[in-house]
Amino acid sequence: MDRTIRLLTIGALLASALAVGGCSTQIADLPGVGLPADAPPRAKETGAYLPVHDLPPDREESAMAPAERAKVQSELIAARDRQASAAAAKAAASK
Repeated sequence: MDRTIRLLTIGALLASALAVGGCSTQIADLPGVGLPADAPPRAKETGAYLPVHDLPPDREESAMAPAERAKVQSELIAARDRQASAAAAKAAASK
């Protein structure tokens, strides 16, 4: 019984180590594990990826038409105003 528990514990630790280690990019570089066949190629040099704080390149076309952008902005302003008035009413009711 005690041996079975040890084996199960070791198996659970091994399985959890593999699960956590699967997040690591080095695991994909191991022979026999590798990447899926349909995965895009990864850059081998470290400078190929943009740093986190860099902005993506400018777009050729705008993501949103100016009229649609104005509509969304007005809806957000209206929602903010409704939230502020509801908070003020709640504060006044609690006094």
